[in-house]
Amino acid sequence: MTEQRSKRRLAAILAADVTGYSRLMSVDEAGTLARFNALKTEIIEPKIAQYGGAVVGSAGDSLLVEFSSAVDAVQCAVELQTRIAERNADEPEDRRIALRMGINLSDVIADGETIHGDGVNVAARLEKLAETGSVAIAQAVFDQVKGKLALEFTYLGEQRFKNIAEPVHAYRVVTPPFLDRPPAPVQATEPGLSLPSKPSIAVLPFTNMSGDAEQEHFADGIAEDIITELSRFTSLFIIARNSSFTYKGQAVKVQNVGLELGVQYVVEGSVRKAGNRVRVTAQLVEAATGSHLWAERYDRVLEDIFEVQDEITRTIVAAVEPELAAHQREHVVRKPTDSLDAWETYQRGLWHMWHYDEADSPDAIRLLSRATRIDPAFASAYAYLAYAHYQTVIMGWAAGPDESLAAGFAAARKALELDPKDAIAYFALARIHMMRGELDDSIELLEASIRLNPSFAQSYHGLGMSLTLVGRCGEAIENLEMAERLSPRDPIIWASRVVHALACLLTGDAANAANWARKTLQASARNSGYWPHAVLAAALANLGRLDEARAALAQALSERPGLSLAYIRETLPTKPPGDLGPYLDGLAGAGLPE
Repeated sequence: MTEQRSKRRLAAILAADVTGYSRLMSVDEAGTLARFNALKTEIIEPKIAQYGGAVVGSAGDSLLVEFSSAVDAVQCAVELQTRIAERNADEPEDRRIALRMGINLSDVIADGETIHGDGVNVAARLEKLAETGSVAIAQAVFDQVKGKLALEFTYLGEQRFKNIAEPVHAYRVVTPPFLDRPPAPVQATEPGLSLPSKPSIAVLPFTNMSGDAEQEHFADGIAEDIITELSRFTSLFIIARNSSFTYKGQAVKVQNVGLELGVQYVVEGSVRKAGNRVRVTAQLVEAATGSHLWAERYDRVLEDIFEVQDEITRTIVAAVEPELAAHQREHVVRKPTDSLDAWETYQRGLWHMWHYDEADSPDAIRLLSRATRIDPAFASAYAYLAYAHYQTVIMGWAAGPDESLAAGFAAARKALELDPKDAIAYFALARIHMMRGELDDSIELLEASIRLNPSFAQSYHGLGMSLTLVGRCGEAIENLEMAERLSPRDPIIWASRVVHALACLLTGDAANAANWARKTLQASARNSGYWPHAVLAAALANLGRLDEARAALAQALSERPGLSLAYIRETLPTKPPGDLGPYLDGLAGAGLPE
């Protein structure tokens, strides 16, 4: 017993790997290996030694490092990401070696020169959760470093990892303070992002002041509902929640938000929930000057929260577009449900759904289904339940695609029956029609969704995809560009970009298709599945670059083993049927089997 105990110790575990390593090796094996070895020798290993770390695992593109201090582990990781980013600034994008990192604090079992245990597995799962160039940490690490390092953190919520029994509360490190020069000024997400002609607003996620991580969904839901209600106004331009919520947990300057999202106004707020009482603060800020145009505090009983949302929405509209004030009542006052329990369950379901992750999908469907059972008249819960079912099919997660589409169709029809003016319901039903090959119906429903909600980025994306599949690629690209403008920081911006690439390919512009496929991979390949690799492979094959096409196809097959031409025909129904010529021909040329 004494001998076994001596092998256990508390450790901060850092897991890291190179993003897109297989792709880099397929393009330039010797050069990639040389650059990675140089990076390890010149930056990674000296920095680890500086903070007292020990490499206890190394396999190809990955590293496992043990520290005796969580503070040292986090500080080392952030400095590493900073130095690697500086080094990459001088490299072409297709040669950059970038890492993602995860850190956990846990009891481990020592075995020779390596370590084992659930704590190590959690660090590896956190590394997969992290975006390229970033650091994700567990709650145990956050508790050790908060207040000790000049860092900011974004709360990533409760994560359920495969083969890990307990959920993990995760955070992303936001601000690296270790540069020995002033930080570069913040640039807009896309150079030249201009202000829309109508008043433009970004609603940031409201800060949870309750001191309870379980209330994050409640605070998020208030901001999300305000975004939805503001989006109904045709005279306003509202940034999508998927972009505004990327600022969650950050201390931001509204001037920077205005530049990055291309908006005139920013809404900030906070929520404190205690027992049967809730306090909501909200303020409207002019982004260019930082001037406060309006601020208010609401102390109410919990049951009045929907009235508070409505009042905030009407006040914002009156402040930025006064001529709408006389007519706003007919647009607002759309109480989502009478049940707070249904509403909170719905918000938890959306949290899982927006992850676009196979592991989260069952929880999204379970929670959204529960919301409809709590309140059978909750139209938006049925609508997003339909979309969650569609999501399982389009991403290839559904065990029975036909059954999932049927369940989604029934939920979307129920949503429209309950509320014929719910833009989400039209959107969800349209995506189901698209998967069933009923593309004219899909286009009609998406156009109706946009009329009801002119700032609904996802409807523009959906319309772009359906138009692509009927061969109206020019119109498709216009809608895809609008989707990206409404959500320029969207974590799933890859979805619009890969359809943009497909639209270019189907019009015969293989070179531009390859460029957009690469942009997709640069934006985020973490949850994009086989799509961008497959379109890139087809585009390269159309350009006669068969070796590169085969390498890209190998990546697609690693994401979805068993991928075939028949599967693509089934999941991308076109009008006329099978009209995916350049895409399918390119994939066949790259070696994809029938």
